[in-house]
Amino acid sequence: MAGGAVYMMANRKQGAIYTGSTSNLLARIFQHRERLVEGHSKTYGCTRLVWFEIHDDLQNARHRELQIKKWKRSWKIRLIESGNPDWKDLWFDIRA
Repeated sequence: MAGGAVYMMANRKQGAIYTGSTSNLLARIFQHRERLVEGHSKTYGCTRLVWFEIHDDLQNARHRELQIKKWKRSWKIRLIESGNPDWKDLWFDIRA
């Protein structure tokens, strides 16, 4: 994957949400799933990829991450549910 991605991890539907950005989405999500990343996602068990967005440039992905982190929780939930209403783990879709 060239560029970058911004993503949201959750522990369950309507549960804790973690927002991040990366230059390697597959590797980063694997780290979250295996709880190799210290911090919020590990503490709250955010191992389910529920939303992501691909960007041509990593800086654009980081900028978008910072925007989303400032949002109200209800806006983040609306964004997730607009494309993933059941909060399905998208990890299995991106690995294929």
